[in-house]
Amino acid sequence: MSEVRDLVKGKVCYHCGDKVEDTPYLLDNRTFCCLGCQTVYQVLNENNLQSYYKYNQHPGKSQKENTADLSYLDESNIAAKLVDYKDDKVSIITFYIPVIHCSSCIWLLEHLYKLNPAVAVSTVDFMKRQVSITFKHNELSLRELVTLLVNIGYEPKITMQDVVKEGKKINQKDLIGKITVAGFCFGNSMMISFPEYFGMAEFERQYAQFFGYMNLAFGIPVLLYSASDYFKSAWRSLKQKRLNLDVPLALGIFVLFFRSALEILTNSGAGFMDTLCSLVFFILIGKWVQQRTYYHISFERDYRSYFPVAVTVLEEGGERPIQIADLQVGQRILVRNNEIIPADAILLKGDASVDFSFVTGESVAIEKTLGEIIYAGGRQIGGAIELEVVKPVSQSYLTKLWNNESFKTQEKKFDTFIDFISKYFTLGLIAIAGVACVFWLVGGDANKAWGAFTAVLIIACPCALALSSPFTLSAALSIFDRNKFYIKNTGAIEQLSAIDCVVFDKTGTISSPKSSTMFFEGELTETEWSLLSSVCRNSNHPLSREIVKWLGPCTVVPLDAFSEITGKGMEAISGRVEIKVGSASFLGVKSVNEEGSMVYVMVDGEVKGYFTLEQAWRKDLSLVVDRLKANDYELHLISGDNARRSDALKLIFPASAQLLFNQSPSDKLQQIDAWQDQGKQVCMLGDGLNDAGALRKADLGIAVSDDINNFSPGCDAILDGDSFAKLPSFFAFAKDAVKVIHMSFAISLTYNVVGLTFAVQGTMSPLFAAILMPLSTVTIISFTSLTTRWFARRRKLIG
Repeated sequence: MSEVRDLVKGKVCYHCGDKVEDTPYLLDNRTFCCLGCQTVYQVLNENNLQSYYKYNQHPGKSQKENTADLSYLDESNIAAKLVDYKDDKVSIITFYIPVIHCSSCIWLLEHLYKLNPAVAVSTVDFMKRQVSITFKHNELSLRELVTLLVNIGYEPKITMQDVVKEGKKINQKDLIGKITVAGFCFGNSMMISFPEYFGMAEFERQYAQFFGYMNLAFGIPVLLYSASDYFKSAWRSLKQKRLNLDVPLALGIFVLFFRSALEILTNSGAGFMDTLCSLVFFILIGKWVQQRTYYHISFERDYRSYFPVAVTVLEEGGERPIQIADLQVGQRILVRNNEIIPADAILLKGDASVDFSFVTGESVAIEKTLGEIIYAGGRQIGGAIELEVVKPVSQSYLTKLWNNESFKTQEKKFDTFIDFISKYFTLGLIAIAGVACVFWLVGGDANKAWGAFTAVLIIACPCALALSSPFTLSAALSIFDRNKFYIKNTGAIEQLSAIDCVVFDKTGTISSPKSSTMFFEGELTETEWSLLSSVCRNSNHPLSREIVKWLGPCTVVPLDAFSEITGKGMEAISGRVEIKVGSASFLGVKSVNEEGSMVYVMVDGEVKGYFTLEQAWRKDLSLVVDRLKANDYELHLISGDNARRSDALKLIFPASAQLLFNQSPSDKLQQIDAWQDQGKQVCMLGDGLNDAGALRKADLGIAVSDDINNFSPGCDAILDGDSFAKLPSFFAFAKDAVKVIHMSFAISLTYNVVGLTFAVQGTMSPLFAAILMPLSTVTIISFTSLTTRWFARRRKLIG
């Protein structure tokens, strides 16, 4: 036993890093603090997951704590409230796991399928400490899944509240504690150092050594506790053979402490402990401000990424569209063909065939029966259905759907200067600091050598450079949101600034559904009117909605079958009656030479008549086109409608514009591709239904929406129809935002160059450098915010 104790003495647990007590657990010549840690190691080893320990040293969590009782997860009603989605085969759940802290955690949690094949996919959001798991519930119960996570040291935080929302709350207690310690030590150290600044009398000199030791005592907790995160970050970076931006900062803090401790212990000087404490205090204050700002940006993006999708609520007085944010539990809603189900709801009426590809990635329609719960995120395929909402709308969940990786064709990244900086900034900075130190040491001035080395590492903080782009683009997003232009992410703003070709759809895009006149030529019986209304009620196409509005209140006729062919029309069967509604080509009839959009009605093979829709152009359409033309944008129009109003459009669009009519959805997509092959950066504006493929294919897709707003992952932005006249201002403001980024980069680089000029001379106090560093961050934040607002005011986007 004594040999084992000798072997273990001074050892730490191979899994969690805790100190090993007298009773060790040994396996494969490795030491563990408890049976739990040894078991986790065995599980990983048996499943060929040893790489978990390669990413970080002792990455696991100690298993000494008692495991909580998980029997409540066997209750189906409790499990139903926790899962995000469930069908006959798979369930999806999101856990908040507070112990996620390193790359090993991410690696292990994303390889859960190796521990249990019933886990299909697991994705980690490191910043939010969340893991989303898709698992086969017939092979692995929710309790067994949680037990698996607990057994490998990643116990999720489960409450009957919104755990994801709770997990997202910013937690700065540790940072505030470090700021408190640094501030306390800074204040006391500065007070003790006053005699050094103003000159000491004979009485004070006899206490100089005592004051020096007190300063050293104040410096130790600042070094070991307050500044610990910078050393940990720098160490992790060096272990991975990379240099991150915390390396020069950690080096500067360590050098400052080492030099001060050496002077105090050898009685050769007073040291710079007050400067060290102030440096750490100020950079922690800057970090606190930065984290708070990023948190608010993240919170605002969750709101902005979620567009207020309108949903039709069924009331005693009829149907009423409301914003999804106003949807309440217990309300009855109508979901039409191709519409997204906005909240978990019970099916009350209709045949539900739901495509959950937004959630699962598999585009297989799932049939639902009356009384069954349908989860949010599914898209109804077929006729309209009526549902009762049983769960509140989750904005963050809809945001997740819109940003689903399954619907990203090609990620467009703006090549920012920060990518270049992250590679070469740290290396160049250390080189400058080293050269300056050697220069003054060779010159025989050790004080200036130390001063230059520490000042260079402190003054050239990269914080200001790193903040330029996110703060500018976040400020721009808030301006766009205020003007009812909802952009998916900051990258879309940069893409918007690069657009040189704008392509418009006609119906619902440059024409306004709010200013339209509907005519009907033909004869229909009262029963056929009701049947026509019931068929069009199932569709979300702008023309179908206009027909329903024109027909007014009608008796809802149940449909035995319904199908809609995008861009062509609809067909349905009710009893023995077959009805078709759509274009002349869809019905196989000869088109009538009439002005406007034509919608034909056929009952049992006989054409009963046709609707003609005369839509007015959107307000200021000519002005929008003229302003875009003046700014050298190439303009085109591509429409699925006929060319009867082409003469009017030729007067509005420039002579160089291509006006293409009778285009199918595939034709639109191919035409967008052809313009891109010519080197154009294409922006497509459509109504989000027939134009889904073109919106996705374009470099930037904007869905123009009025009353009913489709929630479509295929687009990059959604423009409220009321803000259509501001479109040229939006393009110009996007270019302004990129200008602000370039200007803020220039300011940051100028600041660094000027600061380094003084720092290398050894004449800049490290305290002065420590104060200037957070000031530079504040300068960049203020400049980007104020300048962005100035450009917005110049473009008349804010008052």
